[in-house]
Amino acid sequence: MNESAFGINLSFAVKRWPEPAVWAGFVREELGLSTVQFTFDLLDPMWPESTSRGLADQIREAAATHHIFIHSAFVGLANYTYNGLLHPLPEGRAAALEWWRRAVWLAAELGAGAIGGPLGGLSVTDGNDPLRKQALYDEMTESIGKITTWAKEAGLKELLIEPTPLMREFPHTIEQAKQLVQLLKQNTAIPVRYVIDVGHALYQPLYGPQASLSSWLNALGDYTSLIHLQNTDFQSDSHWGWPHPQGKFNLDEFASVLKTYQLSNLTVILEIFYPFEESDQNVKDNIVSSVKHCKSKLINQR
Repeated sequence: MNESAFGINLSFAVKRWPEPAVWAGFVREELGLSTVQFTFDLLDPMWPESTSRGLADQIREAAATHHIFIHSAFVGLANYTYNGLLHPLPEGRAAALEWWRRAVWLAAELGAGAIGGPLGGLSVTDGNDPLRKQALYDEMTESIGKITTWAKEAGLKELLIEPTPLMREFPHTIEQAKQLVQLLKQNTAIPVRYVIDVGHALYQPLYGPQASLSSWLNALGDYTSLIHLQNTDFQSDSHWGWPHPQGKFNLDEFASVLKTYQLSNLTVILEIFYPFEESDQNVKDNIVSSVKHCKSKLINQR
């Protein structure tokens, strides 16, 4: 893997280093990275357009100054807490679709090449009603089509969908992901591809101890553009870095899997989160050590 194919999600900067010049300088000068995935936790698409446009200009300028490529703009933790395109109320789903319309515009303003994230979650009531679940799923696929049309008009190249290990979200299994991509194949304005998060794909409480990244890539490799990398204990969606006392994710094995599949145009993005109460210095030290560890295992190893 060459260096430009490995980057970091900017989730670590939320509430700590939101200033574009600060995170850009840290990414380039202290981490030695040239690729980032922007998180909408740093700039909410629902902010006033004049505010968003001005901040987007600052972000684009900081990225250019530090020779950083914004690979994609991604749903952050804040938006993920909502039901999104699967909200039980039509007003909620309409608001979620409007969020995506504005997010597409903002991603283009940032100079990103793609936009993506999880799509939404069913309520417990809807999740237990097969007919209701199907109706909302059908509406969600129509919404995806609209999002890709907006994305094409904005100049974006891909819509990236991230499967999650929650049974009330779509897709949450390999089979669902295969079905969705086939359903959308002829009905989207730009390609729809997947982000496989290793912590999601290997979540044993849902998928069992036999869960493997190879299973996901064997089925979805041709439709996968990006992998989210995190350290995990396989019992939680941990998003830890390296080192971590409970982390069990083996980067040597991960590198071997990537070498086996040799996926073209695949980008690996480190996505690690920290408690807000964690000290800033501890966070910075762990990010540095995590990137160093990942680089030693992945860069030029394929």
